[in-house]
This record gives sequence, structure tokens and C-alpha cells, in this order.
Amino acid sequence: MKSKNDFGQFRAKIFLRTIAVLVSAAAVLYLTYAVLLRGRFANGMVALFQTTLGMDYDAALRFYERTFRSHMDTIILLVFAGLFYCYLRWLTRYFESISKGMDALLQDVAGEISLPPELLPIERKMNLAKHTIDRQKSDMLLAEQKKNDLVMYLAHDLKTPLASSISYLNLLRDEKQLSEELREKYLSIALAKSERLEDLINEFLEIARYSLSTITLQYSEINLTRLLEQLVYEFQPVLDQKSLTCRLATGDDILLNCDAGKMQRVFDNLLRNAVNYSYDGTEITIAAEQNEDSVRLKFSNRGGTIPREKLERIFEQFYRLDTGRGSSGAGLGLAIAKQIVTLHKGTITAESRDGLTVFTVVLPI
Repeated sequence: MKSKNDFGQFRAKIFLRTIAVLVSAAAVLYLTYAVLLRGRFANGMVALFQTTLGMDYDAALRFYERTFRSHMDTIILLVFAGLFYCYLRWLTRYFESISKGMDALLQDVAGEISLPPELLPIERKMNLAKHTIDRQKSDMLLAEQKKNDLVMYLAHDLKTPLASSISYLNLLRDEKQLSEELREKYLSIALAKSERLEDLINEFLEIARYSLSTITLQYSEINLTRLLEQLVYEFQPVLDQKSLTCRLATGDDILLNCDAGKMQRVFDNLLRNAVNYSYDGTEITIAAEQNEDSVRLKFSNRGGTIPREKLERIFEQFYRLDTGRGSSGAGLGLAIAKQIVTLHKGTITAESRDGLTVFTVVLPI
């Protein structure tokens, strides 16, 4: 509304200035006509002719009339043309200013775009567009830099497990007299390195899927309780490696309308995050309760407290916590979880205090 009012004021100024120019032109033409026909200008010119040319009064008057009065139309036309030219110069300077502003916007010139005061609304819109373009460009460069850094990091890390796997497999092939104990040890190391290599390759694929595809939802009604029970069962071997327990606190047969595959991915990322960041021998809790129009889930684990400044960025893509608390993941799990939850018209938040970290997901039924 304010922008419309500003443009209305600008149009009013142009209209009033045009009326003023037309009135001034009429006044100047009238005065020109009147001055040339009579008045001090005519007397002065006659006196000048008498003095400089040695004419008498009648001869000087006739000369004045032949020089000026007989060319009255031409003189008035020249005066009008001069006034019209001045008016056009005044009007076109606005378009020149707008053109310069557009050039500054297209050429990404540093600093604010400045226009005449009458073009303040256009100046505001140009600067708003410039700030939006600058912010988008900065975000794109930052995201691209993060992605490139991460790809380089993963590519470098691929060499280590691959080289180790090849080395131990070569030993198993070449050393015929290995003991069963040593053979088992080499096989275990080669298997562990191969699994690590698989994890890194999966991270590459995750980055490609996150960057190149758009997540779409296929809704169906699921039993959330059964889904969480299945999730905990599948994670049992991972939990056992750190002597963790997972307690499920949910109501019976909570039904939820969602994309089952995508939502399972959210819960998988949250539980994997809890496993990675939990102290050994502690308990992870998954609680779910159904309200009138939503379902609230909480994933809680005991581990190091996440600082507030890092907690605010934990859902950013490619953002990874320090190695003291995190793993070597790609930093996409929580970002993808947030995107999926948002597409379901839900919310996901995180809080960490006194060694207890809780991720809360609220989904509409």
C-alpha cells in the first residue's frame, strides 16, 4: 500500500510539473511577444541602432521592425522549442537514472543504488531486489563450497579403507601358511574396512539424492507403534555394540496418515543419531503420544551437551558436529529429516541440557 501511495505521489508531481511548464511557456511566449512589440526592449534596440549605426529615429525604428517584428513567428518558435527542450531534459533524467540503476543491478555494482528523491519507491524496490540477489548468490556459493569440501573429504577418506582392504586381501591370498587365528583377524579387518567403504559410498549417493531430487510424498495410513517396534528391533545389533538399551514408550496402535517410507527414514536418522552420540551403557528413549489432532514423538539420549550455537545449526545441510560428539557422517541426516517432517506439515526441534538431548517431532494425524 505504501509503495502504491509513493507512485501516486510521483505521478502527481509529474502532472503538476507539466502543468507548471505549460503555464510558464505560455507566460514566456506572451512576454516575448509583448516585449518585442513594445516596451523598453524595443526602445533600447532603436537607441542602440541610432548610436552604433548613426541612424535617425525613424530609420532605426524601421530597421528594428524588419529585424525583429517581421520574424516574430520564428522567434516565438525558437523560444518555445527551448522551453520544450528544457522540459524534456528534466523528464528524461528520471529515465536515465532508472537506466543507471538497472545497469548497477545487472552488473552487481557494490553499494546501494541511488535515484532522485522523486524515484524513492523505485529505488527501494531496486535495492530490495539487489539485496535478495546478493543473499541468494551468497547462499548458493556457501552451499556449493560446503558440498565441494565434503566431496573432497569423502573422496580422500575413500582411499584409506580401500587401501587397507586390498592389503589384507593380498595377504590372505599370498600367505598360504597363515594360522586360522591370524586369517580370521585379517578377514575381520578387511570386512570392517569394506563396510566403512560402503558407508562412504552411501554418503556419496545420499548427497546426490539430496541435491538432485525433489522429495514427494505418497500418503497411507500406518500403525506408528508397530513401525517404531520394528525400528528398535532392527537396531538391536547396533545398540549392542555400545551396550545401549532402547526403551519404547508409546500408546497402543497409534495410527498416522503419512508417507511410511519417508517417515521411517526420519525415525531411522533420529535413532542412528542418538546411538552415535550416546555414552556407552546408557538408555535411549523413544516416546510417542497421540493428541486430538497430532502425534508427538521424542527421541532422548544421554551424551555430551550440545552448545546452543551448534544446536541452532544442527538441521542445516552438511553441518556436522565436532568429532568429540559426532561421527564421520555427511551431515545430511537431520537436514533431510527436517525436510520430510516439514513436507508433512509438522515440526522438528532439538534441545540439549545437562547431558540430555531430546529431538521432538510433532506430526498432524
